[in-house]
Amino acid sequence: MPLLGEYEPSPWEPISDQVALYESSGGTEGDTLEGAPCIILWTTGRKSGKVRKTPLIRAESNGSYAVIASMGGSPTAPVWSHNIDADSLVSLQDGAELRDYSARKVEGQEKADWWAIAMKVWPHFDSYQEATTRVIPLFVLDPIT
Repeated sequence: MPLLGEYEPSPWEPISDQVALYESSGGTEGDTLEGAPCIILWTTGRKSGKVRKTPLIRAESNGSYAVIASMGGSPTAPVWSHNIDADSLVSLQDGAELRDYSARKVEGQEKADWWAIAMKVWPHFDSYQEATTRVIPLFVLDPIT
């Protein structure tokens, strides 16, 4: 069952428009970010309590997903990563499939393994890390059965 609550679209129109297109088409449109496949991550706003939806690069392996809080190498982490820190229950839409996941921040070899998977899809993650002094968090989303 996907996250419950009131959905508050992103105030940044390109994001809210892409989420609307992705959802209205069952994931057949709006399914890329700058040419790479994407998913829609649902989190619960840590301050508002509202459902937030964010298109992110699709990095999947064996039914689990990695989401990387790079924000293009910005010195600050994206809001969605703070939402996961506050509540690890998330939903994810991949194409027409919408499921619940448990998110966990990974480090060490597990992070390196997932980073390599993500780099195959979006080779800019390394340059994002080089562009910032913060350590970019990587979360693994494991399906809840």
